[in-house]
Amino acid sequence: MKINEEIRIGAQLFPNRVVLQPMEGCDCEPDGTPSALTREKYIRAAKSGAGLVWFEANAVCPEGRTNKRQMMLTAENSHRFATFLQELHEIAQKECGIRPIFILQLTHSGRQSITPMIAYRHPLYEARRPACDEQIVTDEYLDTLPEKYAAAARLAVEVGFDGVDVKSCHGYLFQELLSAFFREGRYGGAFENRARLYLDCVRAVKEAIPANCLLATRLSVSDMLPYPYGFGTTKENELDFNEPDRLINALIAAGVQLLNVTVGNPYYNPHVNRPYRKGGYVPPESAQTGLARFEEIEKHIKEKFPTLPVVGSGLSYYREDLFEQAERQLAEGVCDLVGFGRTWLAYPDFYRDFLAGKFEAKKCCLACSKCTELMRGGRVSGCAVFHEYYRNLYKEMKG
Repeated sequence: MKINEEIRIGAQLFPNRVVLQPMEGCDCEPDGTPSALTREKYIRAAKSGAGLVWFEANAVCPEGRTNKRQMMLTAENSHRFATFLQELHEIAQKECGIRPIFILQLTHSGRQSITPMIAYRHPLYEARRPACDEQIVTDEYLDTLPEKYAAAARLAVEVGFDGVDVKSCHGYLFQELLSAFFREGRYGGAFENRARLYLDCVRAVKEAIPANCLLATRLSVSDMLPYPYGFGTTKENELDFNEPDRLINALIAAGVQLLNVTVGNPYYNPHVNRPYRKGGYVPPESAQTGLARFEEIEKHIKEKFPTLPVVGSGLSYYREDLFEQAERQLAEGVCDLVGFGRTWLAYPDFYRDFLAGKFEAKKCCLACSKCTELMRGGRVSGCAVFHEYYRNLYKEMKG
């Protein structure tokens, strides 16, 4: 099966096509070091047999943290990250006989930072979380971020990560700048200005890491918000590939080797990037519409940029058809690797059990969004259905 095949991207050899997507737990120590809960999650990942473990959002600076327990690699805690990564490699080798690839996702939370740092006044987002003019980040502040990303990338390499992800998705700072059509200055207006910071940080990271380190990005190809409040959409809120194509072409030129596709903003339209069976509201579209959108976007990118490896997303919804759908997408060239997010929180052994002929669909994610509800409720995040600790947290939160 194609899902079990090796794939080489740059200097890195992936033992299979399974990707554990970045799933933030909001559970690190106050200094950003993985806590016991964080460690437990990634130890399960190391035992899963997955070829790529994509570490969760790691803030490049304190003011860019979305919560006080967000992961943050620093010079002061780097030795603890290094020891942990070595431990994970030993576990993966002992349990599965493989050397998985580990990527660290670098982020600035922007509007979702503890103290919001916004690109522009956004009436749709601010209907959910108010903001004010004083929170608009200055060009001078944005000018400082490429070096912060470069510094974080250098640390990631030093502690043993195989690659870094310059994140632009889900309404965070870089992604919001992409739709800053009416912002003045160097980072708003024309496409070249709106994409400037994202591309500058990609280039800074590229210069900071060695040639054998993988440079990746997780990109919301479309915000699925109507122009002028969303990137990659028309006034009618339909997909518009014109600017995403320009951006992806520029990302490739800047050195990006792997694109992890996502869509939408979980703080505003979570049904778009995480199609669900039941959740906090009735979505305006069916899950099948959202799943089809993922495939449409991924097919478009593979046709337009055939040499760019793509991680497909949205697969956790399928449950009993999980591997059938993943294999179909790989065989049809929709994507090169298949990403699973909520699935590995609910059922971390899903791939290992599949290889052993013991896969149990009933253990798979129910697509109920309780993990997201925990995060939005200010708790640590995990599967509130299949894991007792998080189930009890969810019960407490709901009173």
